[in-house]
Amino acid sequence: MSRRDDLIAKYAKDIKDKLGETPDMDLLTKITIGCGPSIYNTDAETIASSDDSELDRVRKNYLMKKLGLADGPQLMEAINSVIDKYGRSNRSKYRPVIYYMLCKHFGKQSVYG
Repeated sequence: MSRRDDLIAKYAKDIKDKLGETPDMDLLTKITIGCGPSIYNTDAETIASSDDSELDRVRKNYLMKKLGLADGPQLMEAINSVIDKYGRSNRSKYRPVIYYMLCKHFGKQSVYG
């Protein structure tokens, strides 16, 4: 298996173990590929939920640019909801898992069609 395949398996395990969901592996794979080389950098691979500027980047760069959502309070509410579900105390909140959950939350799977 490639390194990317190993990471996708790790993210799928997180979705199963921490969120109690069975991941859509096709969607998870496409989102992981869409994250580009950031998944290979330990710091960039995770999202610091206590860093407001990091959450704002997720809002602007992922929700608005990638998914094409209009700005509004519902975006930060969704980010916080996803982080709460993932577990605020969980130190490793993987970017592809957060993006996967946000994509499903907004029903924007077609972006990765």
